[in-house]
Amino acid sequence: MVNGAPLYFDVEGAELVPDGGSLRKKPTLLLLHGGPGFDHASFKPAFSVLSADAQVIYLDHRGQGRSGGSDPATWTLAQWADDVKGFCDALEIDKPFVLGNSFGGFVAMEYMRRHPGHAAGVILSSTAARMQMDLIVKAFARRGGPAIGQAADDFWSDIRADKVLPYAAQVMPYYTVKAPMDGPGRARSIMRPEVLEHFSGKGGEMWGMDFRDSLPRVTDPVLVLCGDQDPITPWECSEEIIGLLPQATSRLHRFPHCGHGTFRDDPDGTFALIRQFMGVGHTVESGQGAPINAPV
Repeated sequence: MVNGAPLYFDVEGAELVPDGGSLRKKPTLLLLHGGPGFDHASFKPAFSVLSADAQVIYLDHRGQGRSGGSDPATWTLAQWADDVKGFCDALEIDKPFVLGNSFGGFVAMEYMRRHPGHAAGVILSSTAARMQMDLIVKAFARRGGPAIGQAADDFWSDIRADKVLPYAAQVMPYYTVKAPMDGPGRARSIMRPEVLEHFSGKGGEMWGMDFRDSLPRVTDPVLVLCGDQDPITPWECSEEIIGLLPQATSRLHRFPHCGHGTFRDDPDGTFALIRQFMGVGHTVESGQGAPINAPV
């Protein structure tokens, strides 16, 4: 129970591992899934490779997946961000690394704003400080042509629960470049399209969301990851984020030939950078894209 709602989580990898005559504590990596209206299934099995170096925790946001919390009044960035802090408090997780992918990145930015210094570091993966429809429509047209750009415009201009499945079939294949968008992971997800409609529909919080004022005051180390072919959170969104974050503690890596969620199209490169950011494992350069701490 966290802030009055039961939250579902899963764990991969031990926190304490034998190391000679003692037990060594591994860092905790808390994963915040996208959507809203999906669950943590899209992270599996890809993030399993990190369980040797970190304790990986998969969390379903309030009102989504296997978590409780059916009151739409609590489907807000403030509540979801407070749930991250409350969840860590409930399980006595100290200084987690928090990765927010897509919508999970919105939650992560709100979490940094409301709970500065709580995390050991935050990874913003394929996300945006604000939604910019002109960028989104142009990026979809680049990826799939004018018809796909128009389909994306029609959906995001008036999101309704009954439009989610047709959109997923027609447009979501263009989210990625090399790998299918989650492949069977999407089929394994528990979908809550009513949460998407509430948050992202006309008048929803997503369209008024704007983190440009808070990002310059972020105190947590931040790694920003994006793909140069991402149509829903185009690379320009990540450039805006990195341009606002404190330069000394923030890094950006833009992956070529990758779409939304670079762990899908370039898992090796993505996980090498995450390990490097957490200070674990072998810091192997992906050999693709700009240097980790260089603007692009």
